[in-house]
Amino acid sequence: MAERILIVDDELDLREILQCNLENAGFEADTAASAEEALTLLTPAHSMILLDVMMGGMSGFDFARMLRQELNNQIPIIFLTARDTEADLLRGFSVGGDDFITKPFSLQEVLARVRAVLRRQGQTYKSRKTTDEAPLLTIDEEKKLVYNQELKVELSRKEYDILRLLSEHPGRVFSREEIIQHVWDTNIVVLERTVDVHITRLRKKLGAILGGRIVNRQGYGYCYLSDEA
Repeated sequence: MAERILIVDDELDLREILQCNLENAGFEADTAASAEEALTLLTPAHSMILLDVMMGGMSGFDFARMLRQELNNQIPIIFLTARDTEADLLRGFSVGGDDFITKPFSLQEVLARVRAVLRRQGQTYKSRKTTDEAPLLTIDEEKKLVYNQELKVELSRKEYDILRLLSEHPGRVFSREEIIQHVWDTNIVVLERTVDVHITRLRKKLGAILGGRIVNRQGYGYCYLSDEA
């Protein structure tokens, strides 16, 4: 059965474009023009919400907070936003968002991120890697370089250290506090939300498939899924 996605955005044209392309990609898609309407349409049959941040009435952030805190609904949420400041990222993750797509975006990016988040939730993904393919992730410890298959990925020092920590212990969940202790200098005060920002940037640089292996275990922390996970 195809995953059903609820698109919540106050721009009619954008709703229709997203709905058409998601359906062409094999998904089922419903649309809502506001968070208020989405509340009346959302059912357990939905696998994900594509949620605009800036809407008239209830904002996307407030809607996500209501779902998580008041309704105890853990459906995956990808925010659609024209704002990508660090403060926006922190707020989005603090209310329970799973990913961000910055406007304007390509439809291929939307499809890739939708599939990646669904895969992280264990709903759609099974590895199709064959023995003929280059390893998905390669870390050259001597040169401090990272490769996605054969393509070099430019990472900051902290992003590299986080990826190495998680990938060296596949399946183990590290709390944000543990990641800070391993990656940052003990003389520096680092907020746990800073970890979320670095993880977001790391996932984006790694791409939808490889970045999707860094999983957020809500309430616990982050882990890396190996090929066999």
